[in-house]
Amino acid sequence: MSAREWIGKDFYRELGVSSDATADEIKKAYRKLAKENHPDANAGNVEAEKKFKAVSEAYGVLSDTAKRKEYDEARRLFGSGGPGGFGFPAGGGAGGFDVGDIFGQAGQQQSGFGGLGDILGGLFGRRGGAAGATANRPQRGSDVETDVRIDFTEAVKGATLPLRLSSPATCSTCGGNGAKPGTSPRTCSTCQGSGLVSRSQGAFAFSEPCRDCRGRGTIIDDPCPECAGEGISTRTRTLTVRIPPGVADDQRIRLAGQGEPGRGGAQPGDLYVRVHVAPHALFGRQGLDLTITVPVSFAELALGGTITVPTLEGKVSLKVPQGTASGRVLRVRGKGIAKRDGSQGDLLVTLQAAIPAKLDDQAREALEAYAEAMADHDPRPEITELLEGR
Repeated sequence: MSAREWIGKDFYRELGVSSDATADEIKKAYRKLAKENHPDANAGNVEAEKKFKAVSEAYGVLSDTAKRKEYDEARRLFGSGGPGGFGFPAGGGAGGFDVGDIFGQAGQQQSGFGGLGDILGGLFGRRGGAAGATANRPQRGSDVETDVRIDFTEAVKGATLPLRLSSPATCSTCGGNGAKPGTSPRTCSTCQGSGLVSRSQGAFAFSEPCRDCRGRGTIIDDPCPECAGEGISTRTRTLTVRIPPGVADDQRIRLAGQGEPGRGGAQPGDLYVRVHVAPHALFGRQGLDLTITVPVSFAELALGGTITVPTLEGKVSLKVPQGTASGRVLRVRGKGIAKRDGSQGDLLVTLQAAIPAKLDDQAREALEAYAEAMADHDPRPEITELLEGR
């Protein structure tokens, strides 16, 4: 979709956000509305399908920094709805002149107007006021985002998943030209295929999208029954997504050319797959390192010994040094996450003293004997010294 087609659309309203919404707020609103109106969840619901297309179109513009800036400029310049129809007042005076030419020429004489001329050029198929591209110039397809959920082990080792999508795609019936099979679009006689017409309003002459062909430059007399002349229809397709080893939770994977189809022969957009990783019952993660907390007895910490700890691929034996404190972290080299670039993480084992909730008579007697033997040993000398000094 070109910038001039944005003028009559309120993408912020479609997503239910304010015009100064942050990128995160826009993304959150889109994901909520897309989920509510997704064709898979609303089979046969035409209104939901229309809403899904509308919010996808809005997100395609507002999620792209450059497109959003151009859209905001278009709204600022032409959204006031003045008598001229584009935010410019109708004025007196003899003779008409082209606003695009005014700003294009001003940009050559004064600093500060060059960008405005470029904006007008983008909106009306011109650059700096000079006649150029038509309203039907090629337009890259919008990017699309979807979500997948995988378990912790798949995130660590990588996985190949089938991904079923219902999204706009080039109509398979008409091949994207919007016309019923056996027919072809014809050149608009009003604008002669340019997509633009000139209109005088007082002292101004405006170039605006042709109303008969809606700025496309062509008219479809017999629309395609599948896409109703749009050249794009909602299609369900299955893709294979390769999740690389070591993917992080909430990370996005880009599939080039798998987004919405482009218009006028332009390249399609990209598909971004956002990965959500389910937590593991035992393991955690810090970068490429795996983490695990292992309960150990007081005797194992005080006397030392060897314990067996699990890994994602099996188990390893780990030596606990004599006199180890609870909370100490021991490192097992090479048992973390391995990535395709050769980088390798470790397994970080946190030792945690296990305190029994109940003691039998024999254990209690042994523990009391130990306490008596250690009566002259102060486990917290710094604190004791501080307290005695007060």
